Amino acid sequence: MADDHPVVRSGLAALLGMEADMEVVGEARDGSEAVRLASELAADVVLMDLRMPGMDGVEATRRLGELDRRPCVLVLTTYDTDADIIRAVEAGARGFLLKDTPRAELIDGVRRAARYETVLSPPVAARLLRRVRGAESDLTPRELEVLTEVALGLSNAEIGAKLFVGEATVKTHLLHIFAKLGVGDRTAAVTVAMSRGMLPMSPR
Repeated sequence: MADDHPVVRSGLAALLGMEADMEVVGEARDGSEAVRLASELAADVVLMDLRMPGMDGVEATRRLGELDRRPCVLVLTTYDTDADIIRAVEAGARGFLLKDTPRAELIDGVRRAARYETVLSPPVAARLLRRVRGAESDLTPRELEVLTEVALGLSNAEIGAKLFVGEATVKTHLLHIFAKLGVGDRTAAVTVAMSRGMLPMSPR
């Protein structure tokens, strides 16, 4: 298990240690330690927090996926934003549970992850379903303006000049756009927005 809070690790270790079919083989304080321990100890499942100092849970999940003997990663976090969920899933996480998940559901989730099944807490599953259905078209008019100019190939400075705002403001809009669309760069933002019908397939 990987979590930067010792109390959380201790609690999880005690909880999982009560199960006859489970053994906690290692505890990591950050992502890099999680990758090292999972490799050395041949862990079957890694309970992964997302936001840790140094290497975060997403990057650690990606690194674990490169191992010859890949453990199943089950994200256990307090964060359930669309961006967090998508980044973790894209990195290779088998499941995504919140830290307020009831004990029985957590135990069941670990067992299912070990069987290579997908594990999603109900709130996370609902958010993903809304995204698939396109129910959340949450870009503001200004964000759509900025993204349209990005699709036309303009730089941040050019967009700022065209919309009469500073380059820093454009960067802020882009960060909000990335978070809402669950992407990490300009190209992906344009692609996702077009696929959802937020932007025309061929901007003017």
